[in-house]
Amino acid sequence: MIALPEPRPRRGYWASLAGRVEAGTPAGRDRSVDALRALAILGVLLGHWLVTALIASDGGLRTVSPLAHMPWLTPASWVFQTLAVFFLVGGQVATRSHASARAGGVSYGQWVGGRLGRLFRPVAAVLVLWAAASAAMLLGGAAPATVAALLKLVLSPLWFLLVFAVLTAVTPLVSRLHPVWPLAVVAVVDLARFGLGAPQWLGWANVAAGWLVPYTLGAAWARGAFGRRRPAVLLATAGALATAGLVLWGGYPASMVGVPGAAVSNLNPPTLAAVAFGLAQCGLALLLRGPLARAMRRPGLWAGTALVNLSAMTLFLWHQTAMMAVTALGLLAGRELPGLHTVPDGPGWISARLLWLPVFALALLVCWSAFHTYEQGGSGRSARPGHRPGRRPAAVEEHAHA
Repeated sequence: MIALPEPRPRRGYWASLAGRVEAGTPAGRDRSVDALRALAILGVLLGHWLVTALIASDGGLRTVSPLAHMPWLTPASWVFQTLAVFFLVGGQVATRSHASARAGGVSYGQWVGGRLGRLFRPVAAVLVLWAAASAAMLLGGAAPATVAALLKLVLSPLWFLLVFAVLTAVTPLVSRLHPVWPLAVVAVVDLARFGLGAPQWLGWANVAAGWLVPYTLGAAWARGAFGRRRPAVLLATAGALATAGLVLWGGYPASMVGVPGAAVSNLNPPTLAAVAFGLAQCGLALLLRGPLARAMRRPGLWAGTALVNLSAMTLFLWHQTAMMAVTALGLLAGRELPGLHTVPDGPGWISARLLWLPVFALALLVCWSAFHTYEQGGSGRSARPGHRPGRRPAAVEEHAHA
């Protein structure tokens, strides 16, 4: 009697994709870096979707913050304000990348041109689309205040890219700078602004100095400064205590994001409280490296993390557009939809908003489908991990994204 071969179990698409990404990942890659970057980008997305609301007003739309109506939501800003982790990872990756480029004989011009090109290439698509959309809305009779509110949501996150680009460009100069020096600049500027009556515009010096603190911490990480747990524990503890002290006794607001109508914003420009909070975040992130590295051994989880990293810029640039598209389409229903167009003034709004998050994610997926090739230099092939046998998946290549 002839024995029939046992049927092979069918592998799903995701399992197959995860296997290819896993097979193409270099053995020595520090997956915790990619995990931290993915957590940071997801924190930004969820933070903006939860603490920014567009409500119908006088025939148009205006931006409001749930934090202004529900101050007890302030701890949410501690969870979702993850910019310090962006700059920590960015400093680590840029420092290692520059050192590798020098060792390989790559000139500084080639190195910085490549990194900034990957950073800014997707921005052009956003600017072109919104220039056309704004003109169409104005010609169609939309209120200028509505168009301005929408443009502010789209364009305001771009300040981050400018700061990050500058720090990337000066990586060879600042990679060995001790973080205490930019921290001291932030402290002196705040003292001058809030204690000595200096003009408030002086605070914009903290845009560079404030984010240089986690960036130089990332550079120190790349040089092996956090090989043991103790420095990270001290960093997290000191940052948390300093933040608490500045909020409780220094007069700084507790929210780590800007709240419309508040006298002081911790973020625009960064204050000493925001930088201290960033130190605590960086310390916690460094302590999570081990658990994250172990979690990333699971092929499915690693594949998702790698794909988020591959599309980090696309997700960052288009997540506000996705939210606004859903909000605008919701107006076609002819009435204000809870959690979408209503004033964020109570727990009911929060419950409704949480139900809208999957819809925002679906809209973002549509944006990703249309525009992710710009992040890959116009080549759709690199967006498909493992698209060619024997070739390393693009999702596990080193990025400039943060």
